[in-house]
Amino acid sequence: MIELKDVCMRFGEKTVFSSLSLQLQMPGAYAVLGASGCGKTTLMRLIAGLQAPTSGQICIPPGTRMAVCFQEDRLLPWKTALQNVMLACSGPDRAQTARRWLERVGLSDACDALPDTLSGGMNRRVALARALAMDAPVLLLDEPFRALDEQTHAQMLSLVQEQSKGRLCLLITHDERDAQGMTPIRLFSRL
Repeated sequence: MIELKDVCMRFGEKTVFSSLSLQLQMPGAYAVLGASGCGKTTLMRLIAGLQAPTSGQICIPPGTRMAVCFQEDRLLPWKTALQNVMLACSGPDRAQTARRWLERVGLSDACDALPDTLSGGMNRRVALARALAMDAPVLLLDEPFRALDEQTHAQMLSLVQEQSKGRLCLLITHDERDAQGMTPIRLFSRL
C-alpha cells in the first residue's frame, strides 16, 4: 500500500494540496481526475519521489519499483524507438522484450525510427510501451493517451487495463471514460 498522510504541497504562495490523505492499495487501479492545474501531475510526482511535499508523509514500501509515463514523451532523441523501450527492459532478451512491446502498441514497423521521424501519437505510444515494458509493481501514467486518435486511444486504454492487473496503477486523465472500472480520485482547483 502507498499512503499519503496529511500531505500539503505549496509552490510559493500557491497551495496545491492541503491535508491530502489517500490510501492506494496494491494491486489496485485508480484514476486521478480534475481540471487543469488542480495538482494531478504534482500528485504523481510526489508518489514517484520526484518532489517532496511541503509537509505530511508519503509512505511507500522500501524498494518499490515504479514505471512512469510522463505527460511529455521524454524519449532520448538519439535512440531509436526500440532502444528507448529497451531502457526499461531487464534481462538478456531486452531487445526481444522491447520489440514485443512496440508490437503491442502497433509500432512494430517503427523499431529503427528516431523520435524526430515519428508523429506525436507514435512517440506517445513509444513512451507508453517503455512504461509498460518495465516489470514494476507500480505503474504511474500521466495522460498517456493524449495525441492519440479515438481508435488508438481505445486500443491503448484496453492495453493499460490489461497490464494494470496485479499492479497498483495510477492513471491521470481528463477523460471520464478512461476512469471506468477504476477507483476515482477527484482533485479540485484551489483558486
